Amino acid sequence: MAERIHYDEFAYFHENASEYGIPYAAPPVVRRDSIEVAPGRSVSFLVWGEGEPEYVFLHGGGQNAHTWDTVALALGRPLVAIDLPGHGHSDDVADPSRLSPQDNAADVAHVVRAVAPNAKVIVGMSLGGLTTIALAAHAPELVRRAVIVDVTPGVNSDKSKAISDFIRGPATFPSFEDLLARTIEHNSTRTVESLRRGILHNAFQLEDGSWMWRYRRFPGGGVVGGVVTATEHPNWAPLWDLLGANTAPVLLVRGMRVQSVVDDADVAELMRRRPDAVVIEVVEAGHSVQGDTPVELAEMIRDFAE
Repeated sequence: MAERIHYDEFAYFHENASEYGIPYAAPPVVRRDSIEVAPGRSVSFLVWGEGEPEYVFLHGGGQNAHTWDTVALALGRPLVAIDLPGHGHSDDVADPSRLSPQDNAADVAHVVRAVAPNAKVIVGMSLGGLTTIALAAHAPELVRRAVIVDVTPGVNSDKSKAISDFIRGPATFPSFEDLLARTIEHNSTRTVESLRRGILHNAFQLEDGSWMWRYRRFPGGGVVGGVVTATEHPNWAPLWDLLGANTAPVLLVRGMRVQSVVDDADVAELMRRRPDAVVIEVVEAGHSVQGDTPVELAEMIRDFAE
């Protein structure tokens, strides 16, 4: 049987700080909490700091709240990072069709109202970005400013192919090393150390020693920007109308390296519908801007919030 690997989700922050040169005098104050959003179903989240949360973070498909750890350390401010339904420590939904951005937004609204009703900014990446757009329509009073990280409603199967190919991989892996090797193969812009931490947060070891991802999987498919199957990609075009109708200031952070799912046509459509939107291109980042250039992303978020 494979060696058992101990996991403590709060034990790696010093590694995040060291890798990116962030001052680290003592472990940050972070706790996990949850809120029931429907009978028998809860959404889990991380609360950073002891003051009223200033930021809310929503991760991408196939990720979890810990994807924002380095950004949170760089910001050094009270914030909340949410595990979306079917991801991380949040409960799953019985019907896989109810993992759309609109469904997610209704659940996220429960959390934001309860723990971060006065947040300056909602930050969403990929599926979290689409959820942020839907949240601004569902509960506009909760979204004072929106930072959308490397996604638009123009995402489709071609643009997201590299990501969905990775997520559609094996359901289980014989060992942690096997899981790490596949993750390295599909994430060329990230350090091995950061990928190792990411796996520990996003997978768990089964009784027989093998490993399985924490996010929900579907026959023939996975999750990226919502539900993705082998034969069909959701049509997110209606979210353009929601984005255009909302008046909250919007910042699009676009990764310019491999695996970005945003192209020039998407940016042009955004500017047509929201001429006031701000677009920042990050040359050294791919789709996972928070993983590739977390300190720079934190600076962008901080500047945009003021």
